[in-house]
Amino acid sequence: MRYKLLGNSGLRVSELCLGTMTFGEEWGFGAAKEESRRIFEAFVDAGGNFVDTANLYTGGTSERYVGEFVKGRRERFVLATKYTMTMSPDDPNAGGNHRKNLVQSLEASLARLGTDYVDLLWVHAHDVLTPVEETMRALDDAVRAGKVLYVGISDTPAWVVSQANTLAGSRGWTPFAALQVQYGLSERTPERDLLPMARALGLAVTPWGVLGGGVLTGKYKSPKDRPAGARFARDDKWAETNVTERNLRIAEAAGAVARDTGKTASQVALAWVRQQPFGPVIPIVGARTEAQMKDNLECLGLALGPSHLAALDAASMVDMGFPHDFLLQARQSIYGNTFPRIDGRR
Repeated sequence: MRYKLLGNSGLRVSELCLGTMTFGEEWGFGAAKEESRRIFEAFVDAGGNFVDTANLYTGGTSERYVGEFVKGRRERFVLATKYTMTMSPDDPNAGGNHRKNLVQSLEASLARLGTDYVDLLWVHAHDVLTPVEETMRALDDAVRAGKVLYVGISDTPAWVVSQANTLAGSRGWTPFAALQVQYGLSERTPERDLLPMARALGLAVTPWGVLGGGVLTGKYKSPKDRPAGARFARDDKWAETNVTERNLRIAEAAGAVARDTGKTASQVALAWVRQQPFGPVIPIVGARTEAQMKDNLECLGLALGPSHLAALDAASMVDMGFPHDFLLQARQSIYGNTFPRIDGRR
């Protein structure tokens, strides 16, 4: 395992991040405690130090497990958790990005994790009701109190993130160091605005959903396929969203590259993300078994060549939409014949 700087900070994080949403079985999937521990130790044995959880994951079990697993060696890890999501659906102040929820969520997370600070606190999702000024000032207060060292933001429009970091910079508050987004071969729309924004602002990117909910592993062959042990209406909805003809074609392309390279389709999908040119890109890898985690870790030895990257790009590309397509068409009108001869283009 090598290490990357977390955005514009000096914090060193492993080039893969351990996602722990599968720690606990409360949501009808995931790993029991001892299997979760084996997954965790496989990641640590490979040199991993960056661990991602959230208050909501498996109703708090994920945080409790992570707290137990790092006990006695807490300083070794870059521990990240999230707030925003409600833990009490009938309480109007139990969710969102306002100051009250930040304070009560953070205190509860620290108790479950068994620590007095977190290295990175993520805003889990955009809250349309809370002014960005309130969120950024409350986050800065948490940093000044020593309960949080760095802050990041997840699942939020690019204009909101830009506004937030511009505001923080102008007022001397703590800016976001990292951006968490759904990104991978099956979900490339962040390339329109979110990822160029991250590169421009110097944010690290930690993609989730890199394997398309498991579809890119190649285990699904038809849009009619359902997850093993599917029992709930949500399983059907998940399959309709993820096991699509497009994603199956992408999985076939990843499988072809896997056969050429002697790797697995999962490793190919992770390697593709790691090689994207959007600054520090640190995929979040999760697993339900130790074997899955060890398979994912093998992506570290894989560098895809130009022909493989081109094949995967062709299978997965998305329309960039306006204004991106328009600006590409207008390049001649803007720059004349000079654009190819200009060095230092961003």
